[in-house]
Amino acid sequence: MIALKNCKAVTISDGIIDNATILIEDGILKAVEVKAEIPKDAKVIDLKGMWVTPGFIDAHSHLAMGEPGAKGGGDDDNEATDPVTAHVRMIDSLDPWSLGVTEARKGGFTVMCSLPGSANVIGGTGIAVKLKDANSVLEQVIPGTEVMKMALGENPKGYYGSQKRMPMTRMGTGAVLRETLFNAQQYAEELAAAEAEGKPFKHNFKLDPLVPVVRGEMRCRIHCHRADDILTAVRISEEFGLDFVVEHCTEGFKVADILAQKNVKCVVGPLRMIPGKMEVWNCTIENPAMMEKAGCEIALSADAQSATRWLPEEVGLAMAYGLSEEMAFKSLTINPAKILGLDHRMGTLEAGKDADLSIGNGNPFHNLSRCKATMIDGKFEFNELGK
Repeated sequence: MIALKNCKAVTISDGIIDNATILIEDGILKAVEVKAEIPKDAKVIDLKGMWVTPGFIDAHSHLAMGEPGAKGGGDDDNEATDPVTAHVRMIDSLDPWSLGVTEARKGGFTVMCSLPGSANVIGGTGIAVKLKDANSVLEQVIPGTEVMKMALGENPKGYYGSQKRMPMTRMGTGAVLRETLFNAQQYAEELAAAEAEGKPFKHNFKLDPLVPVVRGEMRCRIHCHRADDILTAVRISEEFGLDFVVEHCTEGFKVADILAQKNVKCVVGPLRMIPGKMEVWNCTIENPAMMEKAGCEIALSADAQSATRWLPEEVGLAMAYGLSEEMAFKSLTINPAKILGLDHRMGTLEAGKDADLSIGNGNPFHNLSRCKATMIDGKFEFNELGK
């Protein structure tokens, strides 16, 4: 057993506990209490007032597939050869030895969801990974966290419009998405009928991955920056009964009341984009605070690879522009955990959850604070506590 004593525990579920003791056994949190009784055989680490939070989670990343640290380098997150590539899987691009993994741990991150890029209308399946040192990506991926990436706006119409292929417009993008989902619905019905009757069925490799999507069994992650694209994502998702999350949500502040009313899950970020394309011209660091004020529950993202390490600094900037401290902590812990369907295992400091922790020498959103250690499944994967 490991005992972390004399720490400021940011539980998320039950406020902040000063002078807390955290007990860890077999990779699981056993207690988070003031002066919890420490077993005699425990390894005791005195944190001397350091802050302990649940391990940070970035629900939208492109980790370990295109940064310079990936073997071979290059862009491995966009199969930009067809507007619909539902059959590609991010697990086939993930590099467990990537520079991005070790860098993210230095920022207190323990889990990321690595997604295909946004070149295609339907880009393929992403998956969540634990950022632990591993000999295989199979040791890092978290089964059951598969999601389908989709995209609206300038990226797909830019990639294919420049080739004089559909989609060339936002209308075309919507049409491609609707047609594909319609075909997937029919395919799913035919598959179900064949299975019920015990008849042979000729499988379609590109439509098979969309069967759980149109059945509402696999969550969709829909890239959209502009307010009209955000509402298109909502509209099409409601038409087909999709379980969906809006990604980036750069102009979310314009439609925040609608998003809150419909309880739309939102991953917001990156927060400091330059005006590299028209749909992000209205990017503002005030967006998270305005969405929170409207009643939206948000997760914040760096939309990055190794640069995710610096996401807590961006969260601090969002706090300077009105985001509450409570939502700041939730945006990197329990809210992304809910989006990934992992809130039963992580996102709060509670007995029974995975011992995934970020340990720092101050409030993690203050730029004078440093992450000093990151623990995953009860094991230190980054540790500067002795320095």
